[in-house]
Amino acid sequence: MTTQTADPTGMAETPAHGTDTAGVRAVRPAPSSVPVSYSGSRRAGTARRGPADPVKALMHRHRELCERAVDPLEIAAGLEAHGVTDRTAARFRHRDVFSLAEELYARVPRADEDDAPAHAPEPRAHDASLPTAWAAYALLPGALCALTLLGAERMTGGARAVAVVAGALATLAAVALCLRRGPLRADGYAPWTRTGWLLLYAALGDGVLMRLLGEGPLWAPSPATLVGLAAALAPAAWCARLLTVQAHRRLRVSRGTEDFGAAVRPLLFGVFGLYAIALTMLLYGAARLGFGGTFAVSALAVGALLFLARLLAVHGLPAAGAAGLTAACAAEVTVLAVLLAARLPGCDALAEPVSAAVREWGAGAVPALACGAAALGLLAHAAVALSRASAHAGRRD
Repeated sequence: MTTQTADPTGMAETPAHGTDTAGVRAVRPAPSSVPVSYSGSRRAGTARRGPADPVKALMHRHRELCERAVDPLEIAAGLEAHGVTDRTAARFRHRDVFSLAEELYARVPRADEDDAPAHAPEPRAHDASLPTAWAAYALLPGALCALTLLGAERMTGGARAVAVVAGALATLAAVALCLRRGPLRADGYAPWTRTGWLLLYAALGDGVLMRLLGEGPLWAPSPATLVGLAAALAPAAWCARLLTVQAHRRLRVSRGTEDFGAAVRPLLFGVFGLYAIALTMLLYGAARLGFGGTFAVSALAVGALLFLARLLAVHGLPAAGAAGLTAACAAEVTVLAVLLAARLPGCDALAEPVSAAVREWGAGAVPALACGAAALGLLAHAAVALSRASAHAGRRD
């Protein structure tokens, strides 16, 4: 005799102890006693009994980001910008942000998928490491500036003035073209006033400073500095492009935000070092070629500050770069204002700190200290800000 025991699934009969299992007869449940699943999916039944999908809420919260993304890296960058870290991804059952982004990219349909043809050919891949037109016009500012100075030396009177004005306008146009297209493009970032002041002080500031101290002539320009800084736009574009390309490659192979940051920080310092070496060679070469003036460390500090400010703006961080330029300009203006105030009766002591620094290190100490300190601050900030995936994934140039 067998004893029937109720089964939670209602699918089988349980024999009593010592009863031959071969004689067990399957019990067919009544149609009304067992819920029927019409999906035919075993996974669906399991999902109903298990916990809720942990990624679903995140998917709805960032749906717009996922729909507009062109690849999982863009989603990972957006999540990181919203504060999602590898530790946060672990709560969603993923090892890192990149793995979580891959699932979101797979589950959320793209906004343009419905409009795309069923068998549209994929666009031809473009090798981002190869230079394009920007590599040619990045050379224009330095070439035009050098030609302007060479032409001005061989002219006199009104012809010389016309050549200088025309050459300056052509150089400015080339600089604007270089900054609005290519690797140095930063939409909405145009600190022309601060940049112009720094360049003007680099070329003429030492003479004005010495004149205010009562030493030397007022007009002591350094055209070689302008030539070197204008020519430095070419290596700046190359270095910015190198950082973008290498950072994208590290994005594809990194398996976590910490892994990516650890790989990008040495890359950033290496790119900055390459630019500093190229700038030093250009400034030294311009001085040796007889454009006027000598090689100055202050010009190197100015070029480094301008490059770092532009690099931060290129990667979506213009406020930090603008703050660095503002700080350097404020320091230079303050020094000149103090020297002017020292000319008032009874205020001679105001000029003593500046006079002591100039006697010890030369007139170039003022821009070197002002721009050098601002550049170091921007470099430290860039080491943190540019080690995030969100600073690189959206850059396609």
